[in-house]
Order: sequence, then C-alpha cells, then structure tokens
Amino acid sequence: MYDPTVARLTYRALLGRRRAAILFVLPALLIAIALAVRVLAGADDQITSDVLGGFALAVMVPLIGVIAGTGAIGPEIDDGSIVYLLAKPVKRPTIIFTKLIVAIAVTMVFSALPTLIAGLILNGNGQQIAVAYTVGALVASIAYSALFLLLGTVSRHAVVLGLVYALVWEALFGSQVPGARTLSVQQWALAVAEKTGAEGAITAEVQLPLATVLLVVVTVGATWYAGQKLRTLKLAGEE
Repeated sequence: MYDPTVARLTYRALLGRRRAAILFVLPALLIAIALAVRVLAGADDQITSDVLGGFALAVMVPLIGVIAGTGAIGPEIDDGSIVYLLAKPVKRPTIIFTKLIVAIAVTMVFSALPTLIAGLILNGNGQQIAVAYTVGALVASIAYSALFLLLGTVSRHAVVLGLVYALVWEALFGSQVPGARTLSVQQWALAVAEKTGAEGAITAEVQLPLATVLLVVVTVGATWYAGQKLRTLKLAGEE
C-alpha cells in the first residue's frame, strides 16, 4: 500500500522552494506570537491555552493541512501530469495511500512540532497544555490530510474550497456555533487534547468516544473515496 517512488515525487512537490516557504510562514508566526506573549504577559496557563487553541489548532493546522493535502495530488491532476503516474503499474489506492502518508507527515512536522515549541515557550508545558495541544495537532493532521487530499482529488478548485473550509467552518463556525462544533475536526482534536492535559486545563465540546469514532470514520472514509475517485480517472486510450 506504500510506494517509495510515489512518496519521493510527492515530497519533492510539497517541499519545493515556493511551497516550503509558504509552509514555514504560519509556524514562524506562531512562535513569534508565543515569544511576544511570554515577554509581555509571562507564563500563564489560560493565555497558553487561548493561543494554542485559538491560533495553532483552529487556524494553523487546517491551513497547513490544506497546503499539504491538496498539494499532494491537486497540481498533478490540474496540469495533467497525473496520467504519467497512473500509467505506471501501481494500484490507484496505493497512490492515494502513499500521498496521504506524505501529506500527514508534512502536516505534522509543520504544525505539531511548532505547537509544542510554542507551548513550551508560553508556559513550559504547565498542566501538560503544550503536550496536549501537540497531541491534538497530530490527530487533527491525520484527519485534515485525508479530507483535503480527497478535495484535491475531486475538485480543480480544491485550494479555494479548502481555505473556505479551514477559515470559515473550522476557525469561525467550529469555534463559535454550538451545533457546528460536533462536525468540526478542531473540536474532535480538542477532545483528545482535553484527555491528555491536566483536568480542567482544556475544554472540548465533543466527548472523546464520539470524537474518536468521527476521526476514524472521516479519515478512513475520505481516503477510501479518494481512491475510488482516482479509479475513475481514465488515461487516453483506456477503454
């Protein structure tokens, strides 16, 4: 289910000069904010939770997921170069699974690691807040990568749709509208973070059992459907 050649090509596409520069912007901004807050306000658990929850998990992780998830396959479909990959003797679900693994790895590195660093800067991992949000970012990275990889497979406007989802649904509705929170990857990740952190340090709107089920269903379902959609792409000359 994992093809090293496909993985190498996908890493090269995602970590090209321009895309890598974009990936570095949000983590650098998060760490800069953490340094400024620590200097101005000192170590404060509530402020740490607000910064990591309000910016890292609600904004940075989904946006990096958009870049990595859609970028893993979308450009190849847009410019037609996917046909050369599909012509190889590699099963199409294997292509999707390999690209998902690469997208997850890139999203984790550029979101979970900066979240941990920022948390340590803000309060030195007091009440396990830094570690809790890092775990939440890791979990969210998996779901977001699957969702945005699917989006890159089914739509030529995947980046725009992904940005709308990340900025409007997750950052706005997923944080503010009670009914929408149940269907928010951010809230599912917060449920995992809540369990990881000290009691009362983090609050999630979704219970952990439901969040776990939804994370698994969305990740597996999106990956499966992306594989099915890739099967329907026909090469020139195919019957």
